Amino acid sequence: MNDHPEIAVSCVSSVYVRQMHFKKAGDIEQGHSHQFDHQTLLSRGSVKITLKGVENVYHAPHIIFIRKDHRHELVALEDDTLCYCIHALRDGNDVCDIISPDAIPMGAGSGEAFKVAKGLLNEPAYSS
Repeated sequence: MNDHPEIAVSCVSSVYVRQMHFKKAGDIEQGHSHQFDHQTLLSRGSVKITLKGVENVYHAPHIIFIRKDHRHELVALEDDTLCYCIHALRDGNDVCDIISPDAIPMGAGSGEAFKVAKGLLNEPAYSS
Protein backbone atom coordinates (compact mmCIF):
# COMPACT_ATOMS: atom_id res chain seq x y z
CA MET A 1 0.00 0.00 0.00
CA ASN A 2 1.37 3.41 -0.99
CA ASP A 3 1.39 6.38 1.33
CA HIS A 4 0.86 10.05 0.73
CA PRO A 5 3.61 12.65 1.04
CA GLU A 6 4.02 14.66 4.23
CA ILE A 7 2.59 18.13 3.63
CA ALA A 8 3.70 21.50 5.03
CA VAL A 9 2.31 24.88 3.95
CA SER A 10 3.48 28.47 4.16
CA CYS A 11 1.98 31.79 3.15
CA VAL A 12 4.22 34.87 3.11
CA SER A 13 3.72 38.14 1.19
CA SER A 14 0.85 36.67 -0.84
CA VAL A 15 2.91 33.67 -2.02
CA TYR A 16 1.58 30.21 -1.17
CA VAL A 17 4.02 27.29 -0.93
CA ARG A 18 2.94 23.67 -0.39
CA GLN A 19 5.80 21.30 0.39
CA MET A 20 5.33 17.61 -0.44
CA HIS A 21 7.89 15.25 1.08
CA PHE A 22 7.61 11.80 -0.48
CA LYS A 23 9.50 9.60 1.98
CA LYS A 24 9.35 6.44 -0.13
CA ALA A 25 9.32 5.66 -3.85
CA GLY A 26 5.73 4.92 -4.82
CA ASP A 27 4.18 7.49 -2.47
CA ILE A 28 1.30 9.21 -4.29
CA GLU A 29 -0.21 12.68 -4.29
CA GLN A 30 -3.67 11.72 -5.55
CA GLY A 31 -5.09 13.23 -8.73
CA HIS A 32 -6.47 16.73 -8.33
CA SER A 33 -6.84 20.00 -10.22
CA HIS A 34 -6.56 23.71 -9.40
CA GLN A 35 -8.45 26.89 -10.29
CA PHE A 36 -5.22 28.65 -11.33
CA ASP A 37 -2.05 27.80 -13.27
CA HIS A 38 0.85 27.03 -10.94
CA GLN A 39 4.41 25.74 -10.79
CA THR A 40 5.77 22.69 -9.02
CA LEU A 41 9.42 22.90 -8.03
CA LEU A 42 11.00 19.46 -7.87
CA SER A 43 14.02 20.08 -5.65
CA ARG A 44 15.13 16.51 -4.86
CA GLY A 45 14.50 13.08 -6.34
CA SER A 46 12.20 12.30 -9.26
CA VAL A 47 8.48 12.10 -9.93
CA LYS A 48 6.06 10.75 -12.47
CA ILE A 49 3.25 13.21 -13.19
CA THR A 50 0.21 11.90 -14.99
CA LEU A 51 -1.67 14.69 -16.75
CA LYS A 52 -4.70 13.98 -18.95
CA GLY A 53 -3.67 10.32 -19.13
CA VAL A 54 -0.10 11.07 -20.26
CA GLU A 55 2.82 10.09 -17.99
CA ASN A 56 5.75 12.52 -17.67
CA VAL A 57 8.95 11.82 -15.70
CA TYR A 58 11.01 14.61 -14.16
CA HIS A 59 14.31 14.59 -12.26
CA ALA A 60 15.46 17.27 -9.83
CA PRO A 61 16.15 20.06 -10.13
CA HIS A 62 13.20 20.93 -12.34
CA ILE A 63 10.31 23.43 -12.50
CA ILE A 64 7.08 21.90 -13.78
CA PHE A 65 4.19 23.98 -15.12
CA ILE A 66 0.67 22.75 -14.31
CA ARG A 67 -2.23 24.29 -16.26
CA LYS A 68 -5.40 25.21 -14.33
CA ASP A 69 -8.30 22.75 -14.42
CA HIS A 70 -6.03 19.87 -15.55
CA ARG A 71 -6.27 16.83 -13.29
CA HIS A 72 -2.78 15.61 -12.35
CA GLU A 73 -1.23 13.01 -10.05
CA LEU A 74 2.32 12.83 -8.68
CA VAL A 75 4.13 9.58 -7.84
CA ALA A 76 7.61 9.57 -6.30
CA LEU A 77 10.13 7.48 -8.21
CA GLU A 78 12.83 7.75 -5.54
CA ASP A 79 12.90 7.75 -1.75
CA ASP A 80 13.15 11.20 -0.14
CA THR A 81 11.69 13.12 -3.11
CA LEU A 82 10.80 16.74 -2.38
CA CYS A 83 8.39 18.96 -4.38
CA TYR A 84 6.89 22.40 -3.79
CA CYS A 85 3.71 23.80 -5.36
CA ILE A 86 4.14 27.57 -5.62
CA HIS A 87 1.65 30.25 -6.64
CA ALA A 88 0.51 33.76 -5.84
CA LEU A 89 -2.62 34.14 -3.77
CA ARG A 90 -5.45 35.69 -5.75
CA ASP A 91 -8.68 37.27 -4.68
CA GLY A 92 -12.02 36.49 -6.26
CA ASN A 93 -14.24 33.46 -6.46
CA ASP A 94 -13.01 29.96 -5.64
CA VAL A 95 -9.76 31.01 -3.93
CA CYS A 96 -10.84 28.89 -0.98
CA ASP A 97 -10.92 25.87 -3.34
CA ILE A 98 -7.13 26.07 -3.50
CA ILE A 99 -6.40 26.92 0.12
CA SER A 100 -8.58 25.41 2.79
CA PRO A 101 -9.01 27.40 6.01
CA ASP A 102 -6.84 25.02 8.03
CA ALA A 103 -3.98 25.10 5.49
CA ILE A 104 -2.84 28.67 6.15
CA PRO A 105 -0.69 28.99 9.26
CA MET A 106 -1.71 31.51 11.90
CA GLY A 107 0.35 34.69 11.80
CA ALA A 108 1.46 34.33 8.17
CA GLY A 109 -0.06 37.64 7.09
CA SER A 110 -2.39 40.47 7.91
CA GLY A 111 -6.03 39.94 8.75
CA GLU A 112 -6.99 41.28 5.32
CA ALA A 113 -4.70 38.78 3.56
CA PHE A 114 -6.34 35.95 5.52
CA LYS A 115 -9.79 37.17 4.45
CA VAL A 116 -8.80 37.10 0.77
CA ALA A 117 -6.94 33.77 0.97
CA LYS A 118 -9.63 32.09 3.03
CA GLY A 119 -12.70 33.17 1.15
CA LEU A 120 -13.61 36.07 3.48
CA LEU A 121 -13.98 33.95 6.57
CA ASN A 122 -15.49 35.57 9.64
CA GLU A 123 -13.78 33.35 12.18
CA PRO A 124 -12.15 35.40 14.97
CA ALA A 125 -9.17 33.02 15.13
CA TYR A 126 -8.04 34.31 11.73
CA SER A 127 -8.42 38.04 12.24
CA SER A 128 -5.50 40.20 13.28
